[in-house]
Amino acid sequence: MRTKVTLVLIFLNVALFFFIFKFERNWRTEAASREARRRVLGPETANIRSLEVNSTATAGSFGLERERETWFLTKPLDRWPANSLAVSGILHGLQLLEHETSFAVADLSKNNQTLADFGLDKPKLTVAFTSGDPAIPAGTARPQTKLRIGDSTPDGKRLYLLSPDGTRIHIVNRSLADSLSVPLEQLRSDALLAVRVFEARSLSVQLAPGVAEAGASGVRVRIGRDGNRWMFAAPITARASRTALELVINELNALRAKSFPTAPISPTPSVSPTMRIALEGNNRLETLFLGEPVAAPPAPRAPGAGAPPPEFYAQLEGRRAVFTVVVPASLLNILRTAQDSLREKKVLDLDPAGVTAIAISSPVQPNQPPIELKRLVEATAGSPRDTTRDWQIVRRGETAPGPRILPADPTAVQRLLTQLTALSAEKFKSDAPTSADLEEWGFNRPAREIGLTLTGAATPVVLRLGTDSSRNVYARVGTPSDPGTSIFQVAKEILEDLALAPTAWRDRNVTEALPAAARIIALKLADLETKQVVYETSFNPAGEPATPTAQPKAVATVVAAVRALRAREYVAGGFTSQINAAGESRPWRFQLEVTISLPGSAGAEPTSRLALLLTERLGGSQQYAGLKELDTVFSLEQPLVDALWALTYGPRDPGPLPDRKD
Repeated sequence: MRTKVTLVLIFLNVALFFFIFKFERNWRTEAASREARRRVLGPETANIRSLEVNSTATAGSFGLERERETWFLTKPLDRWPANSLAVSGILHGLQLLEHETSFAVADLSKNNQTLADFGLDKPKLTVAFTSGDPAIPAGTARPQTKLRIGDSTPDGKRLYLLSPDGTRIHIVNRSLADSLSVPLEQLRSDALLAVRVFEARSLSVQLAPGVAEAGASGVRVRIGRDGNRWMFAAPITARASRTALELVINELNALRAKSFPTAPISPTPSVSPTMRIALEGNNRLETLFLGEPVAAPPAPRAPGAGAPPPEFYAQLEGRRAVFTVVVPASLLNILRTAQDSLREKKVLDLDPAGVTAIAISSPVQPNQPPIELKRLVEATAGSPRDTTRDWQIVRRGETAPGPRILPADPTAVQRLLTQLTALSAEKFKSDAPTSADLEEWGFNRPAREIGLTLTGAATPVVLRLGTDSSRNVYARVGTPSDPGTSIFQVAKEILEDLALAPTAWRDRNVTEALPAAARIIALKLADLETKQVVYETSFNPAGEPATPTAQPKAVATVVAAVRALRAREYVAGGFTSQINAAGESRPWRFQLEVTISLPGSAGAEPTSRLALLLTERLGGSQQYAGLKELDTVFSLEQPLVDALWALTYGPRDPGPLPDRKD
């Protein structure tokens, strides 16, 4: 029984396979054949290289030709880039062209009909194209495929089309005619310069004599990319502004052809340009010639409206078509003054992190010793304070043997580096100054010379600042042996930030900050004039005054300030027994004595003593202090000034007046 069932199933499977192989394949082949027969055109549309449309409609004829992957109009414009989207629509329409039905031309006579009855004897629209068949050798004339489109069908929804071999008439959808009836404004590309910022290698601008700014007629400006920077190659060698240049390239990319004049223009813009703009990219160079302005008829403008942007006749290199283009007035002004407007306004090409030394001198003041600031490359062994300092002041030419090293204020040095990095030209004065110019602008003996030593640089960069009789400040960048040729006018305030006094650069931390384990165990404020103790106290291990005080906040402020003593400003010169303040010489009036317990080994707590001499409070915010051990005099910061006043005069201060009762 099972054997019979098995044999029956095998038979049925064989019959099913035979049916599929014999009949199903034929059905699919027939369906594919019917689908293929609906297509009007075959593989000749796969690689169309040129296309020409002739239409009886006004301005309906055009020609297209493909060069590599770019399509160009060959008529009515000569080699003008075509709109890729419009061309793609035409190509897809030809490749996917299908008929609703078709009939043989030979059968027309049976019904007493001719091609004229379908509008195909003199077609309204003719499409001819050639294909790039790889089998055809290069240089061989390629066969042309030609379609003739006649009248509409009676319902107006379809068209009659004559096959390329002229043997059949196809009835096709109107979409083909619609795609071939594209207006020229939509068929052509209106973009002019296509080199984008990311691929741009150089920009050249040349003005015709009499068009440029005064003194710049006919000058050719060329700016080239040098790595990540842009540099002027002509007429000067200088840095260009990367930001300004990229904005200009973007604006050039945004220029569009406005119209194509039908009347001949003489002379053409390429023969007699008022401006020549060349943009070089990767393996391509695009050049735009601007000719004479278009004489626009006067048009009424709204009150307060500015003048319309200028419009010029123009041409692109390698193309005969003349067109008009509207150039924004701001872009036009930048291009006309490219030597100045595209120049880098920052005087120094400086990376603050790469500066290892700064030397500030004043040649106009030969008796004033220079200031040298040096960055610490390695911390000094055994000195934990140096590990937190980046800069030092090197003082030379003093009586002590060798230079004297002082810690520099990192905030002041960083502020200087920021100001030098941001120093910008307010005006480009000259790139070829004469000897008289240099003397007039103060460069025979500059007001300041700033030498900047950079990491990896063989020679330092030297910034020279000169002044004229009107106190204008000019900058010149070069090296010790070559002062440079370019002169920039800069802000006058830069000289105020280049003090020659070492006190202006000295670290505001007068003493080292006490370690967290150190304790202040006693504090004493004495009046040296009356030889009386103004305030005195000791402190318990918790840091609290052992004796009650009427000014606890003032005591806490003094203790906090002493732990990390800072100066608001330093006084030039060393420590003296009297100080020149408020226009007269004054003796020290007070002495603040602080006893400090430092942590030691084996439970020992050695102590140290800090004796700070003080003047009286001068005005509301000024009070000076001196440390004989450090040979320094400085002014105190405001919180400490107020706290000392409270300790000195607080008990005798009657306080605010009581409110008056009416």
